[in-house]
Amino acid sequence: MARRKLVYEGKAKILYEGPEPGTLVQYFKDDATAFNAEKKATIEGKGVLNNRLSEFFMTGLNNIGVPTHFIKRINMREQLIRSVEIVPLEVIVRNFAAGSMAKRLGMEEGTQLPRPIIEFSYKDDKLGDPLVPEEYIIAFGWASQQDLDDIVALALRVNDYLSGVMYGVGIKLVDFKIEVGRIWENEYMRLIVADEISPDSCRLWDLESGRKLDKDVFRRDLGSLTDAYTEVARRLGVLPSNGPAPMGKPKLIN
Repeated sequence: MARRKLVYEGKAKILYEGPEPGTLVQYFKDDATAFNAEKKATIEGKGVLNNRLSEFFMTGLNNIGVPTHFIKRINMREQLIRSVEIVPLEVIVRNFAAGSMAKRLGMEEGTQLPRPIIEFSYKDDKLGDPLVPEEYIIAFGWASQQDLDDIVALALRVNDYLSGVMYGVGIKLVDFKIEVGRIWENEYMRLIVADEISPDSCRLWDLESGRKLDKDVFRRDLGSLTDAYTEVARRLGVLPSNGPAPMGKPKLIN
């Protein structure tokens, strides 16, 4: 078997050259990082869960007309995606104050915001992905004003979808981040959702108890990250509801 060509390796995923032009294979690792990779661990089964959960969310978005890079899941850890030019921004959508926002503004975590608030951070691990205003984004050519308008509209549609899906299974969508990519169809450029959507990139709290079901479990040493992600997958129907999944080796439905 020919060895696949490595395109990029990040903290949680690896990208390989895809089987067809304009495609990539995205591999989900078991690595967990926090605080700009100052805290690291390998958590068996995490990549399998994130692959399956991201497939679930990306498929749902595609089905309601929100374009994404997702094509299909290949196996337990890999999915086929469209190759895109990533806009060098993380797009953060906040429904409740938490994390860095709560700290910056001295707000109590869990405070409901008057409306969804969108923030942008510049994608650069060495700089700690700093928050940037729209003026910087336009001045430095990372995106145009029209791009930003389209990105905001895209992010709000993702928020509506995710909020509804999560609420339906008893989970509060506190905040999340997405990345956006550019694709060209002849001379026409489109912006689509890229990277992943998983508990790695969302804050998810149980509606009744407030229990955290996202990467804050790892950040704050609140228990088993695998158990938290498995609970999200089980509620969404990604995992079977009868009987516990083996620790670290969750059984997924094809």
